Amino acid sequence: MKKMRLDCRIRRGIVLLLLGAVTLPVFARKPVGKEVILAKVKATESYMKEMRGYLHEHPEVSSGEYETARFLQSEVTKMGLPITVVKGTGFYAILDTRRPGKTVGLRTDIDALPIHENPDNLKGRKKRISTVDGVSHACGHDGHMAILLGAMRILCELKDELRGKIVFIFEEGEETGAGIDHMVEALKPLHIDAFYGNHLRSSIMTGEFFVREGALMAGAGTVSFDVNGRGGHASRPDLSINPVFAAADILGGISIAWNNQRDITKTLTLGISQIHGGAANNVIPNSVFIGGTIRFFDRGEAEKGFDIIRRVAANTAAAHNCDVQFRDDMGILLLPVINDSRLTALARESIDEIYPGKTLTTDEHIWYAAETFSKYSSLAPSVFVFPGIRNDELGSGAEHHNDRFDLDEDALAYATGGMVQFAVNFLNKDRIQNPEF
Repeated sequence: MKKMRLDCRIRRGIVLLLLGAVTLPVFARKPVGKEVILAKVKATESYMKEMRGYLHEHPEVSSGEYETARFLQSEVTKMGLPITVVKGTGFYAILDTRRPGKTVGLRTDIDALPIHENPDNLKGRKKRISTVDGVSHACGHDGHMAILLGAMRILCELKDELRGKIVFIFEEGEETGAGIDHMVEALKPLHIDAFYGNHLRSSIMTGEFFVREGALMAGAGTVSFDVNGRGGHASRPDLSINPVFAAADILGGISIAWNNQRDITKTLTLGISQIHGGAANNVIPNSVFIGGTIRFFDRGEAEKGFDIIRRVAANTAAAHNCDVQFRDDMGILLLPVINDSRLTALARESIDEIYPGKTLTTDEHIWYAAETFSKYSSLAPSVFVFPGIRNDELGSGAEHHNDRFDLDEDALAYATGGMVQFAVNFLNKDRIQNPEF
């Protein structure tokens, strides 16, 4: 009997020991200290600068990033990660630690702009210049790609110290919104728990970060309509119905209504950027096109703004015996980028952990530009961070979408460190494993 009890105890002990051997790596991972991450960022810095340099010199516009995608995929393949191609030029890759846990998505955009690059920045000659005439990375997407590649390298090296999965997202055509819907659809089956993205920001000094809870970037809407009349010879305007005067009155009426019929406590900007009509001095055109954008943080106010535009345009056109045809793209295009409160707290905590005192607290860097990153929040909570690239001595700091735009390559290391620290904390910290998150 005693021998049987002893055998039972031995068997129970072996079972518990085996269970411990299995569960210990899952639930008691060795903490990844900031010193480890900083050292790996330092070791990866030259690689990131090399990547940014090549990508900057070989830019491709939205939905034409074929060589860019091939180059990026070759780098991902070297890291041993499987690639899933999404419709178009976008793709994603997954790092699976093969230990249960959360899944985090880290995202970059990959497209450039149809802007001819000025070889000079705000102070002198740029270090990197586009070799493609009329196309340049004038918004920092070359830096975003280099940051994600650097973060991938580091996180692959840390794989044995992590749990869960990391999805690295390379999004086509952010500037035009061409790839986001395909990407969101492709990511649905992955059940990602959180998304992290960053956008290099020219108004913030290198080494500093801006992240805030709530609205960080504006939503955007497209103003797009035709004012139709009846063309004719300019010598007899009375025999025509001139849409040019109607269009001019419409713009004046919208401007007055915009200032008097909206809630002035809610930010809503109107930027009319196009008015086209006619091709000769002695010909009254049949129609005039008016185009532009609105930017907003409150969707209800944006819809009210479009109602004002439609009502004023239609009524004013009728007074001129003209009519208005609103184009299919007239309306809300993108919602604001809204940062989740818990992810914002974790992002700020992670940045403060690796770069103490480098997070900005004022709201002056809220951006009125729009970003397709807002659509990832339809799948899971998300957080977007602005790492700074301004360096007055170097001459970086020109506004985005500007031919003198340049970035301080030293900013790549800071941005990568913040991204890696966030991913490590999200995946490994027990309090972030809460199912409700």
